[in-house]
Amino acid sequence: MPLHYTDCSFAYRAGTPVLDGLTMDLPQGCTVLLGPNGAGKSTLLSLGASSLTPVSGRVTLGRLDSVRRRDRRAFRQKVGWLPQEVKAIPALTVREQAAYVGWLKGLSKREAWDRSATALDRVRLTELGQRKSHELSGGQLRRLGIAQTLVHQAEIVLLDEPTAGLDPVQRGVFRDLLAELSGSVHFIVSTHQTEDLADIYETVIVFDRGRPVFRGPVSDFFSTAPAGTPHERRAESAYRGLVRGEV
Repeated sequence: MPLHYTDCSFAYRAGTPVLDGLTMDLPQGCTVLLGPNGAGKSTLLSLGASSLTPVSGRVTLGRLDSVRRRDRRAFRQKVGWLPQEVKAIPALTVREQAAYVGWLKGLSKREAWDRSATALDRVRLTELGQRKSHELSGGQLRRLGIAQTLVHQAEIVLLDEPTAGLDPVQRGVFRDLLAELSGSVHFIVSTHQTEDLADIYETVIVFDRGRPVFRGPVSDFFSTAPAGTPHERRAESAYRGLVRGEV
């Protein structure tokens, strides 16, 4: 089921809304969210994860409303959240950190510990389970971040710039992992990187100034590029034709 925004508004400063009466759904499958800095992508995902609360409007998943207190725990168990910065907890091992996040999401300690093993296996971190989390590389820490969202068996995982700061090899490993997991989990990935869209994603949403200016299959996104655009430049050209630039 999609994550649905109904008449959502949010502002960090009075009189300057980032989102203003937005109504849209984030589709099933693997979706890439593109847009310039300041377009509202991080705010959109933070609201979807219930990390932020809309000033007005609702964010719902089926009958669960993120704003409604009695629904919040169940909502957060179904929606995983990976912000731009994944923080290691120095005193904990990799497995302990994954289990700890599951416990924070409402699992019992035993259930969180048991599920952490499966989650680490799914992101290929089992061998590093006993290592201190602060000793992980940047790419490994991002994979731990995904494991943290899988411990509580999230149905939808929201990722904000998950490959920022990673080297090309780490980005490749991360993209492969996303492709493997997308058959069982719905992903919404915010990024500035337009390469390899067709290899990973099913849907493209281009977000600009608090509004979606494009939504559709990857092939339709490519078709907005001007005729004669070289194959390797189609994504970049299509994107530049849809947005007005950084806010």
